[in-house]
Amino acid sequence: MSPLTNCIKNKDTKTNPIWLMRQAGRYLPEFRDIRKENTDFIKLCLNSDLASEITLQPIKRFGFDGAVIFSDILMLPYGLGQKVEFEKNFGPKLGEIELDNIKNVDEINFTEKVYKVYKAISKTSQDPLMNNKDMIGFVGAPWTILVYMINRSSPKKGLKGEFFKDEFLINRLLQIIEKFLKVHIKNQVEAGAKVIQIFDSWAGLLNDKIPEYIYIPTLNIVEYVKQLGVPVICFPRGIKDYKNFCEIVKPDAVNIDYDVNPEKIVKEIKIPIQGGLDPKILLTDKETLKKEVEKYLHIFKDHPYIFNLGHGILPETKIEMVEDLIKIVRNFK
Repeated sequence: MSPLTNCIKNKDTKTNPIWLMRQAGRYLPEFRDIRKENTDFIKLCLNSDLASEITLQPIKRFGFDGAVIFSDILMLPYGLGQKVEFEKNFGPKLGEIELDNIKNVDEINFTEKVYKVYKAISKTSQDPLMNNKDMIGFVGAPWTILVYMINRSSPKKGLKGEFFKDEFLINRLLQIIEKFLKVHIKNQVEAGAKVIQIFDSWAGLLNDKIPEYIYIPTLNIVEYVKQLGVPVICFPRGIKDYKNFCEIVKPDAVNIDYDVNPEKIVKEIKIPIQGGLDPKILLTDKETLKKEVEKYLHIFKDHPYIFNLGHGILPETKIEMVEDLIKIVRNFK
């Protein structure tokens, strides 16, 4: 059994598997070379040969314990027919929601539209470099996908004022999102994904309505993934109460963000923990890196723990810092 699966399924504490969110991305010179030639991000995600090559780049270079497929959570609205594009220095821009068109999309239409993602997973999972490593598939959580679809851009400055005004649209969209997240997950697992991570990137935007928009919809997805027989990791970024989230949603493992106190987490949460380190620590120096990484490793020494970050690796991260990070984790006793 691979180290990552062993940690999640068997609660193994002898080793700390390591992978990083956004490890196949902009901090790698080999990725930047490909990106220069492929300016349309969605098209790049749908180029199964290049997506597979990008997914394997950090495995070749660093030997992480898991390869996360090079894709995007916005493949879901894209597969439903909403326009999705990425603008430099702005991020994602989504088109108007045409509910009449979206509600007529069926499983076959959706799968055909994003089929190349599954092809990339299949190709990557069969590569010899993946021996004893896990292929990680992922989706956005229902709430986060809803936010992007209605807000039509990243809500970094908060949700648009009229976000909650059309309750019918919200409820109908949530039903559709949930249905097609299940389709998207099933297709990834059938293609070779051995672990699924659910990213709730904007969980921290909600102060109330958390049961309605986060707990219940995410629980439905988590239960579905478990039925498929693969472990599911949740990352409810920015949520205030991880303990409550874990007790209600019951993922197999939970990724914590860098704003939570790991000492409190280790006392309150029984399931395997992933992540926590602030990605900005990788922009400091080697002494600070060692101190901060070992802090997490010491805190979770007797708890099943997957080393990861509290958010995606930053584009300006130096390769040598990632190499050092891996050495610290691998050599920790």
